[in-house]
Amino acid sequence: MSTSEKLNNLTEILRSHAPLLIAYSGGVDSSLLAVLAKEALGPDNIQCTLVDGPEVPRSLFHAAVKLAEDNGLPLTVLTGTPFSDELKRTNPSDRCRFCKLGIFKILETARKKYHYNYIADGANASDSGENRPGIDAFSSCGVIHPFIMAGITKQDIRTISKELGLSFWNKPSSACLYSRIPYGDEITEEKLRMIEKGEDILSGLGISQPRVRHHGTIARLEVPPDEMEIIFSARN
Repeated sequence: MSTSEKLNNLTEILRSHAPLLIAYSGGVDSSLLAVLAKEALGPDNIQCTLVDGPEVPRSLFHAAVKLAEDNGLPLTVLTGTPFSDELKRTNPSDRCRFCKLGIFKILETARKKYHYNYIADGANASDSGENRPGIDAFSSCGVIHPFIMAGITKQDIRTISKELGLSFWNKPSSACLYSRIPYGDEITEEKLRMIEKGEDILSGLGISQPRVRHHGTIARLEVPPDEMEIIFSARN
């Protein structure tokens, strides 16, 4: 199926489920979905909703807000903590599922309040063959995945975004700060802020996709291979 055919299918899917509340993160997937939904449905029939919790780095939050402003996307920011204190303490291996369920409760309250038909997210067809408990959790709650329904892959998303001249077409993938802490290790505010500060420092050095993994008294740095020299130079 051609990209144009997939886009036609997507438009029909969006129209048949409108009005939509879009689970927005500022990543390339949810951002493109929002842009296309706005074009297909008009700004009055979509609402981008960003759930801002302790797992969201400040840099990503501010970038998401600016991206929405730059693209004229209607945005609501909701503050919430998707994880209970008990889940933070135990940090189970299926934490992503619990996190998504927590986020869904926040989004669902907004959907009902503003009378939107569905919650839609940016999950794509490339995610379908992987173990994605978060996507499964959203699906079990009735969240729709328009890109998956239209057969649109991650590469399609980047290609479409680039062809439309959208600045975020090559934006690196990101993950929440919870993912930097090993399963079974307690999640604390102190750890999250340490990780965030470390990644901000790496970003300041010019690292495009920094990751700081928290391992007790050890921080493991992950950077793209072609940017390792930046780290070596910073040590001198």
